[in-house]
Amino acid sequence: MKSDIFFNLIQIDKNSTTPKYLQLSNSLIEAVSAGRLSKNVLLPSINELSFSLDISRDTAQKGYNYLKNLGFVNSVPGKGYFIVNTDNQKKIKILLLFNKLSAHKKIIYDSFVQTLGENVSIDFYIYNNNFFTFKKLIQLKHNNYTHYVIIPNFVETGEEITDLINTLPKEKLILLDKKIKGICGNYAAIYQNFQQDIFKALFSAKEVLEKYHTLKIISPISSYFTSEITNGFQLFCNQYNFKHAIVNNINAEPIKKGEVYINLIEDDLAILLEKIIELKLELGKDVGVISYNETPLKKLLLNGITTFSADFKKMGSMAAQMIINQKIEQIEVPFSLTLRASL
Repeated sequence: MKSDIFFNLIQIDKNSTTPKYLQLSNSLIEAVSAGRLSKNVLLPSINELSFSLDISRDTAQKGYNYLKNLGFVNSVPGKGYFIVNTDNQKKIKILLLFNKLSAHKKIIYDSFVQTLGENVSIDFYIYNNNFFTFKKLIQLKHNNYTHYVIIPNFVETGEEITDLINTLPKEKLILLDKKIKGICGNYAAIYQNFQQDIFKALFSAKEVLEKYHTLKIISPISSYFTSEITNGFQLFCNQYNFKHAIVNNINAEPIKKGEVYINLIEDDLAILLEKIIELKLELGKDVGVISYNETPLKKLLLNGITTFSADFKKMGSMAAQMIINQKIEQIEVPFSLTLRASL
């Protein structure tokens, strides 16, 4: 096969979070599925791939090894790599869009990928909570996908977001982490019920919380977190007569004895704990801390940080199972309180 024709079939996007070796192998599999590459075709050498695609030799080798493990290609010493199977076609191709890759988002990703297995194609991008980056990715990548799996967290709000998502085929759409008002049609979702979840979690900790006189939730004005969280917090505090406040800037907040702080973002947790340590306050006695979203580090930090958290591992696996089983459902992900020394 002529090299120029072959390399027209290969797409390597340096902005994609998907590893380059997978982009290489996925492009080859898609070319086979589309009938553009046939059985026994001789493929370019490792050196040709490295030079023409501007990737390392290790990346090129890893791509070919991946295809060999799937049974798509084989190699003959002294001759090179050949297409050996055009029947085992990859049917599932996913555009996966995350707002960011934090510790708990990585749990979702790992669970999602592990449950799906190797015989799928995933194009993975991070849009950094920015709608215009998200829009560009949707417009550039709006083709040939069997599923669009999206965590829809934006700093911006407005009808433009729902209008864009509504352009996607609903039978191919899966929303993770939260639903957005205005998305119409029959689509899949694995989501948190933020207002109800925090209310129930606070209620389960009510006896412990009663040793403190004030509850405070740290919710930066520019945060992408839904107002449903603060609504649920206020409903609980009003119903059970807890003095409470919403803190928009933890940097400017004086930390006092008898207060419980609930943080939503990881940066605020670091600032909060640093202040508590500097004031020589005893965590879990003088001041309480509850952190949103369970991560492995919070089990170990300062003898353990109490968390409110969705089951992110289950979120990822449930989304993958929907794809595998070709189901369209909307399911609330389990949410729980994990009590530790910080409360």
